[in-house]
Amino acid sequence: MTNITAIILTYNEQLHLERCFQSLRKINAHIIVVDSYSTDSTLEICRKYNVAVYQNPWVNHAHQINWAINNCDFKGEWIFRIDADEYLSDLLINNINVNIDNIGLEVNGIKIKRLMYFLDKPLKRGGMYPILHLRIWRKGKALCEQKYMDERMYLLEGKSITLEGDLIDYNLNDLTWWINKHNRYASLEAMDNLDKIYGFSNNSVIKGHFFGSSEERRRWIKMKYLNMPLFLRPFVFFIFRYFFQLAILDGKQGLVWTVLQCFWYRFLVDAKISEAYQKVGKNREALMRYFNL
Repeated sequence: MTNITAIILTYNEQLHLERCFQSLRKINAHIIVVDSYSTDSTLEICRKYNVAVYQNPWVNHAHQINWAINNCDFKGEWIFRIDADEYLSDLLINNINVNIDNIGLEVNGIKIKRLMYFLDKPLKRGGMYPILHLRIWRKGKALCEQKYMDERMYLLEGKSITLEGDLIDYNLNDLTWWINKHNRYASLEAMDNLDKIYGFSNNSVIKGHFFGSSEERRRWIKMKYLNMPLFLRPFVFFIFRYFFQLAILDGKQGLVWTVLQCFWYRFLVDAKISEAYQKVGKNREALMRYFNL
């Protein structure tokens, strides 16, 4: 009997979807796709695998996940959030199959390590691994933070455990696609950074704490980063990730990733924040109007 339902958000994911479906079959998951009106063969692949498809206009990841939680028909006791470009390692598949039906009622969430591939190589240094994410939860026991970027699932009650094995994030698109996507993300990241300073929404549920969970510690570090001067902090971030967190040992892929993600992307975010300040100043209401909030 299926005891877990997987939610996949899609928009033009024909490149990845079958790999994700095939992986989820190994844990006997019921699959729900929440599509944002794809124009490629995404829906044809869904029909081929006979998965349930819902369609909802895209706002952001948090909105789409919470819409799915409130509107989709789930089978079984557990919900698994997985992206179309992700799949499960053999160890994770085995641990889910062995343990999912035997988890105590005091546990409402399961955290999983994410392993990212970049330019066909896993990134195991530079602060990229292991990063734990709450990806599996009991129905009705978790929601997604309503944030512009870097949203996380959080439990409404109960505790979480960790299952060994990796959720592998292996996107097959090229660097041009990656750069275009991160240009869009930079605008959202600029809004999210300013939200932390000016309190546009105050929707962050997971708070920063150095001695807390890995997610709380990352949020604490993020706030220290935001207190640094614009345009200086990307240099500091690159140096910290590349040399102190040893991304240098990941070879060419580590260098390209750290330059693009930890320097170029962060510099672009700062440029967009600086542009907003230049155009409307540092007044909270003026910044909200500038970003159409």
